[in-house]
Amino acid sequence: MKCPFCGFLESKVIDSRATEEGNSIRRRRECLSCGRRFTTYEVVEEIPLMVIKKDGRRELFDRSKLLNGLLRAFEKRPVPLNVIESLADNVEKELRNTMEREIQTRRIGETVMRYLKDIDQIAYVRFASVYRQFADVENFKLELEALINSQKK
Repeated sequence: MKCPFCGFLESKVIDSRATEEGNSIRRRRECLSCGRRFTTYEVVEEIPLMVIKKDGRRELFDRSKLLNGLLRAFEKRPVPLNVIESLADNVEKELRNTMEREIQTRRIGETVMRYLKDIDQIAYVRFASVYRQFADVENFKLELEALINSQKK
């Protein structure tokens, strides 16, 4: 790390700790040449994640949109908010861990539904009805039957 005072390229770390927000690491350093101390912050560089919409448009992934969709699916359900937020975190983490820069909305929806199935079946059906855009009761019935069959296994 380059010293901001003398420009020397070597320093030693005296203290490291996470910031209050927990999204970076604060390091106190001492220059090996001039002996002066300075602080650096280390932050994880995130690759922007683009979402490919059904009509072909591309937009940045927005966690708040995911969370709002989940909140609608869980409306009036006995599921704590921290579980819903954790679900959103897990979906986002899984999508980012693919290291793909572009994700289709279909993949996001399928990932969400896989998690929802294990948490709350009513929220799963609500989310599926919007995500899969059921045209009629028959499509809805087929989805319910698939859910019931997966629970029997």
